[in-house]
Order: sequence, then structure tokens, then C-alpha cells
Amino acid sequence: MFDISWSELLILGVVTVVFVGPKELPTLMRTLGKYAGMVRRHANDFKAQFDAAMREAELQSMREEVDKMQASINAEVMRVKTDVEDAGKPVMTEAPAVAHTLPEKSAETAAALKPPMPAPPRMES
Repeated sequence: MFDISWSELLILGVVTVVFVGPKELPTLMRTLGKYAGMVRRHANDFKAQFDAAMREAELQSMREEVDKMQASINAEVMRVKTDVEDAGKPVMTEAPAVAHTLPEKSAETAAALKPPMPAPPRMES
């Protein structure tokens, strides 16, 4: 990441021991670790907030897409309903006219179409 070689790290360690001193080196390392932990926590908090914002934005776009689909479905349902109602209007207007043109059933025709009644069962004594 930083492209630092072992020799550069060794020189950095020697310079640190010379300037800070061996007695204060553990305190310095503890302080650096504490600040590194704080930076890492802040970075994780920022990442979590950023991810939450991205999920919210994605959720919002999905809501908008669902709303568009719902509107499209409602429009299609209304169109089909109108088509069905329009298709039924000519049938309803022509029904009384067609009823007058049907022939009257005669008594013979009605008797021929009527199924015969079954005979009652016999009772034996």
C-alpha cells in the first residue's frame, strides 16, 4: 500500500528510538495504537452510514419502480374493463330485438323436450 521496504522501516525504528528514547517508546506505541483504533472506528462508522444511505436510495428507487408498475397495472385493468363493457353494450341493445324473432314453442315441442317422469316404486305387502 505505502510501498515501504524493510530497510526503510529499520531506519524509521532507529530514528524513533533516538528521538523518543527507549523509556517513552511503549507509551508512544500505545498512543499511536489508540489513535489508529479511533481512526479505524470512524472509518467503519462512515462506511456503515454510507451503506445505509445507499440501501435507502436503492429502496427508494425500488419503491418508485413498484409505484410505476402499479400505475401501469391499474391503467391496463381499466382499459380491459372498458373494453369488456364496450363489448357487452351491443349485445344488450340487440337482445330484445332477437327475442321477438324466436319462434313460439308449441305444446307438442314442449312435450317432446320434457323428460318422462319415472314411475313411482311399488310397495309390496
